[in-house]
Amino acid sequence: MDFLVAQKQHIIYAKQISETIDASAQVRGTGIARRTPEYIAQKITNGNAVIALEGEKFAGFCYIEVWGHGKYVAHSGLIVSPDYRGQGVAKKIKKLVFELSLEKYPDAKVFGITTGMAVMKINYELGYKPVHFSELTDDPEFWKGCQTCKNYDILTRTERSMCLCTGMLYDPKKQSNGKATFKPKVVERLKSIKEYLYLKKKK
Repeated sequence: MDFLVAQKQHIIYAKQISETIDASAQVRGTGIARRTPEYIAQKITNGNAVIALEGEKFAGFCYIEVWGHGKYVAHSGLIVSPDYRGQGVAKKIKKLVFELSLEKYPDAKVFGITTGMAVMKINYELGYKPVHFSELTDDPEFWKGCQTCKNYDILTRTERSMCLCTGMLYDPKKQSNGKATFKPKVVERLKSIKEYLYLKKKK
């Protein structure tokens, strides 16, 4: 299987990627924001996406978003085709898109919000830390992207202080050899940490 920085010739997969993301959201019953084929094609054209292919068959995808005038970047739309799930494809895609982010935006903080424990674990292994939403970008365009998520009302009711997603952040200026600074067992308690951060802010 090939893991590549997506090029213009890969735009032909944009519709399939969009449909796979939508289908995954329905099956999991979680709030995954929609990505149109046109939006995905734009990310590919800009050189801000990673794709996994087995021959000519689509296996997985993820792209980079830039926020706050380059101060933050996020990895979005991480998806693996049902035929290739459970094979470590997501981890390899995430690692490549992470390396691409550091290469293209070396001074930017890398962040993500997710409901998936598997993605949280991958992020942890790359050096991310769980953080309160206030430590993420305040760029309104980023949060506007959550409007297609079914949990958007929770985000608005809490004034963007929390949602069902967990916020995670990688700050290149605070990392030591790319390693996380808290113990692996914390991965199993990320949801509790999110609740702790929220309650701490309320006090």
